[in-house]
Amino acid sequence: MKNSLTPNTTSRVELKSSYNIPVVLVLASIPLLLVQAWVGGVFGLLGLFLMLQAVTLRFQFTATDFELYRGEKLIRCFPYQEWQNWQVFWNRVPIVFYFKEINSIHFLPILFDPNTLKSCLEERCPRV
Repeated sequence: MKNSLTPNTTSRVELKSSYNIPVVLVLASIPLLLVQAWVGGVFGLLGLFLMLQAVTLRFQFTATDFELYRGEKLIRCFPYQEWQNWQVFWNRVPIVFYFKEINSIHFLPILFDPNTLKSCLEERCPRV
């Protein structure tokens, strides 16, 4: 029998999309367009690009992997056994999720629920 305090690492958890960063970038681009058009344009395009990514990408935690999907198609699988470190930057306003694998480093904008992300990371890939 499983202890109720033991984490359930066999379940699949999908991170809910968050549009906070894209919306802030698009809104910030409006006054920037009046001050410096090219800077406002860059902010607006980046915000729209991240909005598209938030709509189309899905992240899931499984018992052994962190998986990235576009629609129903699996794009990339990151096995926890290859992870060396992870960090969510700026805890009050999470903006970037960083994790290091044996052969690569990844930086992802927080386009998903940061609280679920942190709890799943702590449960499935605890830092040593």
